[in-house]
Order: sequence, then structure tokens, then C-alpha cells
Amino acid sequence: MIKANFHQHSLFSDGKNHPEDYVLQAIRLGFTAIGFTEHSPLPFSTYYALPQRRENEYVNEIDRLKSKYAAEIKIYRALEQDFIPGITENFSTVSNRMNLDYSIGSVHLVAPSHGDELWFIDGPERRLYDEGLHALFNGNIREAVSRFFFQTNEMIEKEAFDVLGHMDKIKMHNANRFFTVEESWYQDLVMQTLELVKAHRLIVEINTRGIYKKRSDSYFPDHLTLRQIKEMNIPVLISSDAHMPEELNLGFAEVQQHLIDFGFTSTMTFDEGKWKEQPLIG
Repeated sequence: MIKANFHQHSLFSDGKNHPEDYVLQAIRLGFTAIGFTEHSPLPFSTYYALPQRRENEYVNEIDRLKSKYAAEIKIYRALEQDFIPGITENFSTVSNRMNLDYSIGSVHLVAPSHGDELWFIDGPERRLYDEGLHALFNGNIREAVSRFFFQTNEMIEKEAFDVLGHMDKIKMHNANRFFTVEESWYQDLVMQTLELVKAHRLIVEINTRGIYKKRSDSYFPDHLTLRQIKEMNIPVLISSDAHMPEELNLGFAEVQQHLIDFGFTSTMTFDEGKWKEQPLIG
């Protein structure tokens, strides 16, 4: 059984609880490690990102918890770094300033090829996805989805990070209404991204949040993408993207069996500054 989670959000970003609540829950679950990944600061107001003015507070609090619970669990400080071309700060600059243990790279806000507005493809409200699709892309789903993957690819090529977060979250609010993941143009986009992931030696996150929040009928990434990841021998990391302590291990047993059924034999874990393989069985 997986006994660590390296992707969760506390009150420092859009999570619901204090970081110590997650640590205590992780200890109750018998976890050996936990990594905090608040959403990185953004240069504009948003409900979900860590405010830049609270960076030092976040750093100091995780250091406090690392020291307090050193004998019981390993605690890591990280960020889920948002990438928006020409807007977000260089990942390495942020990582060095906050002395991060690792970084997850993700796209939540898609920049169209023109204009200053951004398309928010995440969150609980499907309405925002639909409104952005029509207002910024004239309802052209293929163009909109392509921009998501092109932005992801640019992030991979330009920024330094360890884990690609929920790489196909663009499908969540689509909910099979405007396209299906089986369509050839979509599969071509996925393959382009996976080829870059392989070339840059990144880890792909297998994110269970869409399933347990009932916002998706498949994991991020979906079953077709998982098959390609297995064939390409790309390493994977199981995470729940928890926003509350009780979500820390939701879906872990199911996704572990899912990966075994696909032929995976290991997942990745973080230990003392290094990513290491961990057997899925035994």
C-alpha cells in the first residue's frame, strides 16, 4: 500500500485545514512521508494561490513541522507551480527563494493566442470552463485544448520541475461533451507531451482527485494515456491532490491495483532529496 502523498494543499493556498492537521492525519494513516504543494504565488489576485506576502510564513511553518515531527514522519516543502507564458515567475527562482524540496508543474489557466484574459480550466464550476471556451476561443474546443497542451509543452521545455501535475485535466469539465479522448487529434497532442516528458525525464502524476470528487470518470491521466506511459517507461507518482486531511489517501488502493492491471511494477517516492522507485507489490 502507498504510504506517502506528495501533492496536497493547506490553508496557505486553497486547502481547508492547517498543515499540522494533515501531518497528524498522515501519522494516523501510517504514512512515512508527506509533501506540501501549495499553489505558487501569482502576480494577480486569485482565491487559490499562495499569496507572495505569506511565502516566509509558509516556509517557516513547514520547517517547524519538519522539526516537531522528525521522529514520526518525513515532511517536505514544495509547490505546485503554475505556468502562464510571460506572466508567471521562473520556477527555479521561486524554488531557490523558498528552498523547495521539489516542484510539481501544472497548468490551470490557459492563455489564448491573443488578448489578456485567461481560461480557468480547473475548480468546481463547469460554468467557468464553458464561458471561457466560448468567450476566448469562440467555442472551438480543438483550438482551446491545443492551447492547453502547447502551454504544457512550453512549461516542460522552459522550466525546471520534477512532476507533471494532472497532465490531462483539460478533459475534466469537458465531460465528453465537446470531444472524447479517443479522437486522433487529441491523442496526437497527448503523445507530443509524453515525448517531451520522456526527453526531460519527468515523472507523471496519477491524480485521484477527479474520481473521488466525482468530477471525472477517469484518473488524470486517463486509461489510454496510461497505456502510452507504460509503453514509454515513464515513471509515475500516485497522489490524491488533497485539500482536506481526510482526502490524503483517497483512491490509493484502487489506483494502485489499476496500475498493476496495466502492467506497472513501481511508482515513485521522494526520500531525502531524491526520487526513488517503490514497488507496487510487496
